[in-house]
Amino acid sequence: MKYTVLWTPTAERDLAEIWLQSPDREAIRSAADTLDSLLHVDAHLRGESRYESLCILLAAPLGIDIEVDQDNRTVWVLRVWRYERRGTTPPQ
Repeated sequence: MKYTVLWTPTAERDLAEIWLQSPDREAIRSAADTLDSLLHVDAHLRGESRYESLCILLAAPLGIDIEVDQDNRTVWVLRVWRYERRGTTPPQ
């Protein structure tokens, strides 16, 4: 099932700030593209449930909060954050 992916202004600002501060901007761009692509197909099956309709989805080095509206086949990206995989050393 195809979904429309919409990024809130807050999520867009989060992503822009992370990208500007990152020593590896390509990794941020690639992760954002991966997350966006994953959500376009079967978004209702993606992510890990957190609270009611809120889920998280990870693609290192980014994590996002999403809300899926199955009736309208829309997924909202609400917030973006940077995370490090366990067992990895953050860049200096």
